Amino acid sequence: MATKKKKPNDNNKTIAENRRARFDYAIEETFEAGIQLLGTEVKSLRVGRINIAESYASVEGGEIILINANIPIYEPASQFNHEPKRHRKLLLKRKEIGKLVALRERKGRTIVPLKMYFNDKGIAKLLLGVGTGKREFEKRQVQKDREWGKQKSRILRDSGKY
Repeated sequence: MATKKKKPNDNNKTIAENRRARFDYAIEETFEAGIQLLGTEVKSLRVGRINIAESYASVEGGEIILINANIPIYEPASQFNHEPKRHRKLLLKRKEIGKLVALRERKGRTIVPLKMYFNDKGIAKLLLGVGTGKREFEKRQVQKDREWGKQKSRILRDSGKY
């Protein structure tokens, strides 16, 4: 009897999401990366404490490093805690690193973390996006479209059609 393959994002428990990144950047491609963490960092993540809003990924010595992600200290660990804003190595395959480096070298591209979650096996994963920064008028257009969508749904709801 053949078993169905699960979709990769079926049972993921989202820890943190960087919604601002999708507003500030036009994301062209995404990558799933593992992240090298210490024990107290994982415990802090399981409690749901992390801030990836102001973080980004950088290429250093042939590796991808997550910079400025804030994982607060885990109080019960007392003296064995980690540094909250330390640089963390991202775990990717060589081909993926090469592709990310090539995408990053094009003008105006940035690697930003979009979402951090635990996968089906309970391993912390980070969804990275490669994109270009949006200009101010593009952001305003997104806001106008969003506002029009809300207004349109209100009109339809009030008219009794839906």
